[in-house]
Order: sequence, then structure tokens, then C-alpha cells
Amino acid sequence: MSPVLPQPAVPDPASAPDIAAAYASCRRLVRSSRSVEYSVMQLMPAALRPACWAMYAAAVTTDALVDDEEGSPAERAARLQAWVDALRAELSETGFPAVGPSAAGHSRAGLSHGPGGDGRDRGDPVRRALADTIRTWQLDVETLTPVFTALREDASGRRPQTWREWSLRTQAENTPWAMWCLTLLTRAGVPTTVRQEHLEAMPAFLDGLYLTDTLTDLASDLGRGILTLPEEALAAHGVPEADLLARRWTPPVEALIAGLTEQAHDWLEQPALQRGVHPGMAVLLRTSTDLFRARVRTARRLGPALLHRTAELSPAVRLRLLAPARVRAVRAWRRAALVQPAEPVVALPEPRREADPAFLPPVPPRPHPSGECAPDIPAERLPRHVGVIMDGNGRWAAQQGLPRSEGHRVGSDATRDVVHGALELGLSHLTLYAFSTENWRRDASEVARLFRTMHDTLRDSDLRSLDVRLRWAGSPEGLPVDLADALRQSARDSRHRTGLTLTLCVNYGGRAELVQAAAGLARAAAAGELDPDRIDERLLAAHLPHPHLPEVDLLWRTGGEHRISNFLPWHLSYSELHFTDTLWPEVDRRDLWRAVSTYTHRRRRHGAAPVVEGTRV
Repeated sequence: MSPVLPQPAVPDPASAPDIAAAYASCRRLVRSSRSVEYSVMQLMPAALRPACWAMYAAAVTTDALVDDEEGSPAERAARLQAWVDALRAELSETGFPAVGPSAAGHSRAGLSHGPGGDGRDRGDPVRRALADTIRTWQLDVETLTPVFTALREDASGRRPQTWREWSLRTQAENTPWAMWCLTLLTRAGVPTTVRQEHLEAMPAFLDGLYLTDTLTDLASDLGRGILTLPEEALAAHGVPEADLLARRWTPPVEALIAGLTEQAHDWLEQPALQRGVHPGMAVLLRTSTDLFRARVRTARRLGPALLHRTAELSPAVRLRLLAPARVRAVRAWRRAALVQPAEPVVALPEPRREADPAFLPPVPPRPHPSGECAPDIPAERLPRHVGVIMDGNGRWAAQQGLPRSEGHRVGSDATRDVVHGALELGLSHLTLYAFSTENWRRDASEVARLFRTMHDTLRDSDLRSLDVRLRWAGSPEGLPVDLADALRQSARDSRHRTGLTLTLCVNYGGRAELVQAAAGLARAAAAGELDPDRIDERLLAAHLPHPHLPEVDLLWRTGGEHRISNFLPWHLSYSELHFTDTLWPEVDRRDLWRAVSTYTHRRRRHGAAPVVEGTRV
């Protein structure tokens, strides 16, 4: 069966030639400025390619608006804002559901506008093609909010200081476009199941793509006096910024380039991305990896010349990689059984609530009903990461003569209150053990009701309105699709929050993540990417599914049990343990405050001998 392709949501035969010309303009722009990326787009189904051209052309255009050397940072940001506002206005005029705030996170008031007095440059074919793509494929404009926010940061001219900051900016600018590509395939009826391993591998892959582009365009950037690499990268090799800008090929610069090419090469190899995906997508991802790694090798071979010319692939290399890929892609899209969408794709989605709390400024935590305030604990004495095993829902329900599912419902209220209390206290990381892989042994009806309670809690506007960044640790295997989707969506919607990082362990097993890390190390050793004799704690930690999760300083378990139950075994090595008899539905934020206060009175030695007052060491 062929994919079911949508028709424009607002048909206008008179405008068809103009729309075709707009897409053609996008195609020319992408082909001339990003030939490798254009070649990858040609591996998509033919009906989706114009949308890909429009999206990539929009990414190139908006990036150019803030990279233009003319004007102050404020003027460059204003140009971007005018472009975004014009896109929103064009969508609104054609009846497409409009978003409340602008895509860059600002209201309409007080924004500078471009030509025409209303912020619209009606001669911009890229924006017109993007607007048509959004209407035709029912894409959510709010998905691009992180893109435009990151571009405004680029407009300021401030370089990232660390690799982490660089990566966060890279993810913000690129992940939404990648998610739109998946949406296109879904709208066309292509099965696009996203697994946890895909979500975990995608950031490194995108970092690899972006770092490869940075190396490829290094000579061009240096010619404009621009450095986009984080300062941490230069400092690690002792490279003065002036040496790079002056194109001096010194031993430290040589070591820097060698390290960067090796890093890009490793980031690009993410085989997990190709597992369990549509055969056509597997071809596209494999070919992208091969093309970009070939660009990395070209950059490495150029040596000193990399500072003076672009690292372009030779026609022979491109032909060798692309010719068989085109054949495989055509066969994959043609022979695969494609699923027709259950609903006609021409039906417009309901607009988001105009005041979706996830996209508004966060509200402060709600005070406790008793009026009691959080203890005043200096930030340096607070635990950085608190892990909680929320135990006792079922026993509480039994004591009340209620079904166990009612215990989970009341327990969700306790969870909300504890999150408010963590914000009041100023914690940076809170991890909650919500459902373990061992919990599948429970009655199926209880598990189903527990999952429904979790889903409803995730959609609760109370939590979405707080300054909480949500993350999910666990496997999607066996979880209801709507719960897995809600976990992923909540993580995406809250990624711009900077307050409490709340990690929900759902369908999580601690031993399983250690096995996963060991398997990753074994694969890397078998591939010759690392020496087995040099494997240490740092390497193992880097291969954990969530390598950036800090060690747990305080573990608190309710319900009277005194065990860790396969919860974060790697991160609990030096945790202080705090056990209480209170059943979880009876807990509120004050119990959290007491646990943290107890922690502040303990001495943490991490294996060192205690110092006895009055003695000399």
C-alpha cells in the first residue's frame, strides 16, 4: 500500500504556481549551500522532499539572520523576531490555528517588524514554503520555540563556555527539526515507533552532525572572525583563540583538530538509532552517518589546509556512498507495508489551549496549607540529588478498606506536594521511583490503573506550570503507548525549565541499566574503539543510559522497608540512607524537609577515616 498523503488544509488553486516556485527556491538554496544534506533528503519518499527542503531552508535562513555581521546583537535578534512573527501572521491569515505567544517566546506587543509595517516580507519564498508545509502536514509551530530561543542566544555573540552548554544549544537548534521529519513520516502513514534507545542516542548523533559541520566550515568561520567551538575545547589543548583566528597551525591546534575529528567520528556512530525503525529510515540514517564520517575523515586529512578551505567530499566518495543508498531507499519505501492513518490527515488538529502552562513563565510553588515554610538551609549544605522510593500506597489502601488503585491515586497527591516542597527548599535534582520492572508481577488491573494515574498526573496543569524539568528513566517496552508518549512529551515540553530536575523512574531496573552499560563497553572494545584494560569507573558511567544524572546524596524510602530494591545502584554508592515508617499517601513536603534536615547533620566521609578531635593526622 502506498502512503496516504495529505492535501493542503486550505486549498487555493490560484496560489499553486507561487507555492511551487517557493518550494523550488528552497530546493535551490539547500542544494547550493548544503549539498550533502540535500543528498540525504533525496533518500526520503518523493512526496516528502519538498517539505524537507522548506524546513532545512528555513533553518538556514533563520541561522543567517543572526549570523549576519551587519547590525548589533539586538538588531540581529529583531530581524529573527520579525521573521518569526511574519510566519505566525501568515499562518493566522490562512485559518491555521494560531499559537498564543510567538515562537520565540514573546507576546506580539513590543516586537520590531520587518518590511511592510506588519513584520511580513511577502517576497520571502522560504517562509511561504514553510507555512505551506506546516498547514499541509499539520505541524505544531510551538515545536520550534527552542530553535528560535537558541538562535536569539546566538545573536548575542556569546560563545558557549563548556561542551555541555554547546550541546544544549545544539539540541535546541536541531532536535525540533528532526522531530518534524518523524512527524512527516507519520502523517504519510509510515510506522515511526520511537523507542527509549532512540531518544538516548539522538543527542549524541545530532552533536556529531553539528560538530562535523563546524569542522567543515571552520575556514569560512575563521575568515569572518567567528569561533563557535566552546572555550572548554580550546582550553583542553592549550590553544589560544588568537592562534585559530590567525590560522596558525601549531602543535596544540593540530592536537585540537585531531581530538575534534575523533569526537565527531564517535558521536556519529549511533547504531541504536537504526534498530527497530522503518527500512527506509534505516537506509537514510546509515547513509547520513557514512557521509558525515567521510566528511570528518576529509577534514582530518586536510591538516593545516583545513584552516584555509572547506572540507568538501570528492565526487567519487559521494557517488560510492549515495548510488547504492538510492537503490536501497527506493526498494525500502516501495516494498514496505505502510499503515494508513486512522483519521483523515486533512482534519486540522484542535489548537492548544491558549494558556498551556508548559509554555508560560513558571509559577512559584504553592505554600503548604499549614503555612509552614521550608527550613532555611544554605545551598552548599543541601543534597544535590535526592532519590525517593515511594512505598506504601497499597498497604495504605488496605488499611482504609479501599482498592489498591485508590492508594496510587492518593499517593499521586502526595507526589505533587513533595515536588512543591522540593522547589521551596531549592533542590536541584529529585528522582522518584514510580514503577520498577519487578512491579509487572502485580495484578494486571492494578498496574493498568496505576498507569492511568501516572498519565493523568503528567497532564496535570499544576505540575506543568512549575519550574520543573522532567526526565524519564526506564524502558518503553510494555508500557501503554499513551503513557510513553506522555512521558516523552512532558520531557520535551519542560526542557526549557531551569529549576528542579525531576526524574521519573518508570519501568526502570537498576541492574538492567548496568547490563546495558557493560554491553555498550563490550561492543566498543570489540570494535577496537577502546582498550579493555583501560576501562574504569568514568568510562562505565559514561555508558549508562543517563550519564548526566548526578550521584544520589540522600536516599529516602517510606513505608517501613529498609532496602534499595534495584533503584539507581550505580548512583547510590555513597548515598546517605533515610528510612521512615510513614506510608506514601500520608507523606507531604514536610517529611521531605525533615529528611533533608537530617542529612545536613551527617558527616559524609566517602571512605575516609574519621578525624578525632584533638588528634593529629
